Amino acid sequence: MPSPNADVSASELSHNLEQFLAEHPGSAVLEDGRVLFEMQSARYSLSTEHGRCLLHLWSDERNLVRTVNSIELRKSSLRIETKRFGQTRPQTLQLVPDRDQRTPSTRDAARAKYLRLLERVAARSFPEYKLDSLRTAMDLEHSFGPAYARGMLLRGASAWAIIGVNAEETQETVDGILTLAVLWLAYCRQHGDGRRVFEGVRVIVPVGMAERTKARMGWMNDAIAKWQLYELDSRGEALASVDIRDSGNLGMSLVYAFDPQAAHNRSQAAVQRVLALLPERMRLQVEVCAASATEIALLLHGLEFARVRHGLAPGSFSREDRITFGAGANETELTAETEELFRDLTARLFENRQPSGTVRNPLYRLQPERWLESELRRQIADLEPSICPGIMYSQVPALSGGERGMLDLLTLTRSGRLAVFELKANEDLHLPLQALDYWMRVRQLHAGGALEQQGYFQGRELAPASPLLYLVAPALRIHPANEVVLKHLSPEIEWVMLALGEQWRKRLKVIFRKYGGGPAQA
Repeated sequence: MPSPNADVSASELSHNLEQFLAEHPGSAVLEDGRVLFEMQSARYSLSTEHGRCLLHLWSDERNLVRTVNSIELRKSSLRIETKRFGQTRPQTLQLVPDRDQRTPSTRDAARAKYLRLLERVAARSFPEYKLDSLRTAMDLEHSFGPAYARGMLLRGASAWAIIGVNAEETQETVDGILTLAVLWLAYCRQHGDGRRVFEGVRVIVPVGMAERTKARMGWMNDAIAKWQLYELDSRGEALASVDIRDSGNLGMSLVYAFDPQAAHNRSQAAVQRVLALLPERMRLQVEVCAASATEIALLLHGLEFARVRHGLAPGSFSREDRITFGAGANETELTAETEELFRDLTARLFENRQPSGTVRNPLYRLQPERWLESELRRQIADLEPSICPGIMYSQVPALSGGERGMLDLLTLTRSGRLAVFELKANEDLHLPLQALDYWMRVRQLHAGGALEQQGYFQGRELAPASPLLYLVAPALRIHPANEVVLKHLSPEIEWVMLALGEQWRKRLKVIFRKYGGGPAQA
């Protein structure tokens, strides 16, 4: 493996990265200790055009494009020096075989050490209260895991729930603390002795890791509880209060809306070439979606199996369509020589990724949210008559803090009110607050006029009201704790839970609806 100062070609950099990813399919990409991508669910591509190694990583949550300057092997991980477009200062990514490099004993020791630290800090910071029952024991029945230290602050008839997480946990674990804070507060109130009133919850996160929790906490219901956020500097054992009212600006910007019809027209011949290689029964099942102004994706039940890229031909100013199939390390250019391979792969895909398929097959199980999204795109107006048919944006790139995130499904009601959808095919404890993240972004973009300025919903007048929030999941896959968290959201957030039948792949049917925050009528 080359050192970071070695004169390594772009093709060699690409080869070494692909080799590491092939050997470690469960690897993760970290930046500043924070997990950006888990490669079991994320996707990537590597290109070496114009003498540069270009790394593109994307997932349901974010999208990242960097130029790779050098790579260095460190023990079992790769240190990747990269550069963002338009910037001269390099950044460092770390590619590790597993997202959590700690051994179980090291992890347990860190959590035990943090528990003792929190005891000392809480005693000094809240001297008028008695800290009681601080623990990290796992309680699966109530969804409490060992990553979070939780306890109670008691003073006569007054009490607070308290919960904290240490700096050695992943950013994802830190960001999940507010879900657990809501559940811990509800647990304390339900299991109290009746003599004390729990005023609210005090949430403690590591210094520098509070931004997402702060933004979310600003949209919790003040009438139900008091919400307080603190940052803990473990070295100085200092606790600092965080003002959750100062959480309105998320630093969001939006890419300009492209014309999907123009994108289809530009690459129509290439798309027809791909479809011509499929038997008619397969061809009828393909969904052709414009992924950008210059890219067309071909999907089967939400799973992309081919892509057409319209761009400049190598060494020329003329434009051409480049067709690839597969993804990541298996992405292959479609040529006369690879047509038979394409037919073989798509035949296997179409055989196994069918509504009548079996859950034992990985192609059936792969990317269930994307499958659910594809069904929703086709049938949304039938499921929810208030939604305006034919107007829906999917996987919209939005810049936040210098990185690209994705807005999943965005549409309009018939009266012009924005409606955002968060989809989950499997049980997820954090569904409500992940949906809140999406709602906050769209609300801010709408309030600042960015949607109209960037060409979205052209010719339609958008209602001034905040967006409606839809949470969609199979009824049997909705986590029991989701409703508890939803009830603690601000009443300004109007939400609708659409619970689907378990056989949603065969037939999309709403089993029941739940509403919160307001009349939820558009």
